[in-house]
Amino acid sequence: MKHLNKLFAAAILCAGLSAHAQDADHPWAVTVGANAVDTKISTTSNFSNRLGGYFKTGNWNILPSVSYLNVSRYLGDGFSVGVVGSVNKIEKFYKNDKQGYEVYNPGDLSYYGIDAEIKYSFKEILKSRVIDPFLLVGGGYTFMGDASTGTANGGLGLNFWFTPNIALTVQSTYKHSFDDSRTPDVDVASHMQHFAGIRFQFGGKDTDGDGILDKYDECPDVPGLAEFNGCPDTDGDGIPDHLDECPDVPGLAEFNGCPDTDGDGIPDHLDECPDVPGLAEFNGCPDTDGDGVPDHLDECPDVPGPKENKGCPWPDRDGDGVPDHLDKCPDVPGPASNNGCPEIKEEQVKQLNDYGKTILFNTGKYTFQESSYAVLDNIVRIMNEYPTAKFHIAGYTDSTGSDKINIPLSDNRANAVKVYLIEKGVDSSRLSSQGYGSANPIADNKTVKGRELNRRVEIQVKK
Repeated sequence: MKHLNKLFAAAILCAGLSAHAQDADHPWAVTVGANAVDTKISTTSNFSNRLGGYFKTGNWNILPSVSYLNVSRYLGDGFSVGVVGSVNKIEKFYKNDKQGYEVYNPGDLSYYGIDAEIKYSFKEILKSRVIDPFLLVGGGYTFMGDASTGTANGGLGLNFWFTPNIALTVQSTYKHSFDDSRTPDVDVASHMQHFAGIRFQFGGKDTDGDGILDKYDECPDVPGLAEFNGCPDTDGDGIPDHLDECPDVPGLAEFNGCPDTDGDGIPDHLDECPDVPGLAEFNGCPDTDGDGVPDHLDECPDVPGPKENKGCPWPDRDGDGVPDHLDKCPDVPGPASNNGCPEIKEEQVKQLNDYGKTILFNTGKYTFQESSYAVLDNIVRIMNEYPTAKFHIAGYTDSTGSDKINIPLSDNRANAVKVYLIEKGVDSSRLSSQGYGSANPIADNKTVKGRELNRRVEIQVKK
């Protein structure tokens, strides 16, 4: 008997560790507890006497230990089928003799029962999570001492659920014997058997052990929370991991669980500047100076500048509004219309021509008289003040002599001026020259003074 108690205790432990939910989801149930056998309740045919005798516990035979085990399987629609094993010791037996039924101590009369039963539970009908009455029918085989026989069984009981999977069970079963002379060790008397025990339900599959059955668990392989149908919420932001794009960092539902630290409406995992409010067009980075270059790429974040210059304004050394990289005269102010270079004025053109008229050549030659070098140097100075201006040097003679002589002479003299200017640093691309002989006189060739004025060099600005 001591070993049997240990067996029942082990069954309780295993059932308790396995139990998790309700019948439909966990179809197996184990009930363990104590039983009492009452042989007197069946000795009268009067129903009221039987009912009254039902509550007389003084007639019961009770073994002071765990003495029954019930294993059942839920079938559905309130029905379950089970097998019950029980042991007891009969010390109060009501036998039949000439004087009628009387109590009798048969000595060490052992009792063993093995029964099959079908139960119907009213729990679903009552819509109750606590009170669970049931009816049962079945049959079994009972041993009393040396006698044994089959019985037809019927009864009723009640489960009182403490949790969805653990209940207190009380049950009374009437076992009708078909061999009932009420003689110990000869036959088995019809009797009432009462049960009280703890019922555990189990059997559903819960792979991750989170208390949510796999068939209801959206994340059956990972322990989770009931509120998320068995899925975890690692960062505790109220968004389950399988829907959370940032499962390890608390975030906002509007960003699928990702945070927006700087509150600029761009979640951190998409924000290139997550700690500073910025603009969507720059992936969450600010553009303080509004130049279209975000601050983290802008070398001058507080001053507007073009993207081509990393957000910094182009340098303009001469302050003429034309940036140096476009300014052909970066050190001399000039209008944008002339690429940042100063435009030569009419007075400077007049001065160049005045100088040109004073250039003196040796007679019949295209070499300069000594006094002309100072004049030529003044022309160089003016041309350098307008480094992008282009000039045409025109050479003329008076009408003395023929064109055959005068045109080559005027051409050589114009070219001599050009060569001198180039030697003094004026870019050759800015200069052109040509001789026109005695054409286009500006004075009367009949006078000495007029011929002197016609022997000239004119400097024209090329547009």
